[in-house]
Amino acid sequence: MENQTEKGDRIAKVLARAGIASRREAERMIEAGRVSVNGHKIDSPALNVTAADKITVDGKALATPEPPRLWLYHKPSGLVTTARDEKGRPTVFEKLPEDMPRVMSVGRLDLTSEGLLLLTNDGEIKRRLELPSTGWLRKYRARVKGTPKDEDFAPLRRGITIDGEKFQPMEVTLDRQQGANAWITVGIREGRNREIRRAMEAIGLSVNRLIRVSYGPFRLGDLKPGAVEEVRARVLREQLGLDKAFQPQSKPRPKRGPRR
Repeated sequence: MENQTEKGDRIAKVLARAGIASRREAERMIEAGRVSVNGHKIDSPALNVTAADKITVDGKALATPEPPRLWLYHKPSGLVTTARDEKGRPTVFEKLPEDMPRVMSVGRLDLTSEGLLLLTNDGEIKRRLELPSTGWLRKYRARVKGTPKDEDFAPLRRGITIDGEKFQPMEVTLDRQQGANAWITVGIREGRNREIRRAMEAIGLSVNRLIRVSYGPFRLGDLKPGAVEEVRARVLREQLGLDKAFQPQSKPRPKRGPRR
């Protein structure tokens, strides 16, 4: 667990650090009465706790948090990025290797999108990587139907407004034409819902394949669909500015395929 000051840390932050949920989700759990501190149920996240406090969630004692860890996962098409799906569709988390600890996704990829999905056991890392202020560039390879010209992407490079919603300027490169389709590389910094698909539709193009190839400094590389690879402690420390004391002590796991 990270260093405690004399006044401790906010309860939602402690729950997030323990991998229970993101900080926002932890706040909702508290408001729902699922968290107790020293035997007393709390209903507000406006509470600081220290290592001396006894915390339970749904009646179970809060385990000592694992060191923060981060994994790269090559999400195949056809999986939803949720813990449970009301339509019964297969989820990312059902397909992870059996020896993976409890993890959360950093952002999402929609059902038909593929490529790099970051997974972490630490709610604070999740929050940090998802914050707009982080501003990390996320790159995608997109296949679109049609024969676009480079100048067609000018509105996206300037920043387009769709249904009153302003999108930040995108980096767009026309790579090659392949029959009735064209491949392009797109870089975004916001990660709004279906951002690239909506932007392409706004200029008359339909995306029929979308692959995320990088998220900030983390790259998909040659990771196979369904495989997972842990980020090395040194890389995690350098890229996220984490203190050495809170790095994973174990060596990175080898690449593994999904559960069968």
